[in-house]
Amino acid sequence: PPTTTPPTTTPPTTPPTSAPAGSCTVAYSVTNQWPGGFQASVTVNNTGSTAVSNWNLAWSFTAGEAVTSLWGGNYTQTGAAVSVTAPSWATSIAAGGNAVVGFTGTSTGTPAVPASFTLNGKACTKA
Repeated sequence: PPTTTPPTTTPPTTPPTSAPAGSCTVAYSVTNQWPGGFQASVTVNNTGSTAVSNWNLAWSFTAGEAVTSLWGGNYTQTGAAVSVTAPSWATSIAAGGNAVVGFTGTSTGTPAVPASFTLNGKACTKA
């Protein structure tokens, strides 16, 4: 019967790659603070050459903070993880443009700046 010769070389494999950094910067600032609470502003800048549609900005708090009210987007918080989605009236961030969200929150001490931010799942640089 006919036989086939097995290949003598191993097929090439593609090495895994890490997720590329997004084309964005984020500036986070605590704009007011009082015992047990604070107010903050988050500006995300689209540094890319195309608009970011249906944006989703995410971060995790590190010191037990919790959002109590947010404007400029719609938010959910599960544990320390916060996700802010685009409001219906501003679903995209133009190339070179930005989106600003503000919020009030609770904290047990001094509110900390989150360690990292993502826009639509891609890492942003902190401004």
